[in-house]
Amino acid sequence: MAEPITLALSKGRIFEETVPLLRHAGIEPAEDPESSRRLILETNRPGVRIVIVRASDVPTYVQYGAADIGVAGKDVLMEHGGDGLYEPVDLGIAACRLMVAGRAGEAEPPRGRRRIATKYVHTTRRYYAEKGEQVEIIKLYGSMELAPLVGLADAIVDVVDTGNTLRANGLEPQEHIADISSRLVVNRAAMKVKHDALGGIISAFREAVGGE
Repeated sequence: MAEPITLALSKGRIFEETVPLLRHAGIEPAEDPESSRRLILETNRPGVRIVIVRASDVPTYVQYGAADIGVAGKDVLMEHGGDGLYEPVDLGIAACRLMVAGRAGEAEPPRGRRRIATKYVHTTRRYYAEKGEQVEIIKLYGSMELAPLVGLADAIVDVVDTGNTLRANGLEPQEHIADISSRLVVNRAAMKVKHDALGGIISAFREAVGGE
C-alpha cells in the first residue's frame, strides 16, 4: 500500500499556477478549492490529499508534520525561518519582488529613526540590521500602501508585482530586498520516512519546471 501523502497549498494565484505542475506529477484535486468549502481535498491518487491553508501557514503545517510537502512563496519562507524544512525545488511561479517602497519623488529619507510598516517583521529587521540601520518596525496585516500616506510610517516593505498599486497611491519602489518565487517545501522527517513517495513527487515537479 502506498504511503499517505498530505500536500499543503493556499488558494489563489499559487494554487492556480501549481495545478499544471500537480498534473505533471499525476495528481488532480477532486474539487476546486475556490468553489468548495472543504479544507481537505481528496485527489485522483489514493493516499494523496491536499489541505487548504493560508499562504503564511504553509511552512508551519509542513514543519510540524501536519503536511508532508507544500508550496510556499520565498517571502513566506524567509519570514518563517525554514526550521525543519527541506526546499528542493524553485518552482518559478508567482514571481514578484520584496521591496522597500516610499513616497514617489522623495529625494532623501527623513532624518532620525525611520518607521517601516510591514507584515514581514523578521525579514525587515534582518535587512536593516545587515545595513547597520536602526528602524522602528510597525506590523500591519494589509493595506500597506496607506501607511506612508497617513503618516503612520516613512516607508513600507512588501511584495511588488507590477507596481501598479504603488503608483496608484503615489508610492514607488526604493530598495530591492529579494526576488520572490514559490518553492516546494518538504518536512525533513517525512523525507526520510516516505522517501520513495515524496521523491517521486519532487522529481515530477522538478521535471515540470525544467530542472534536472
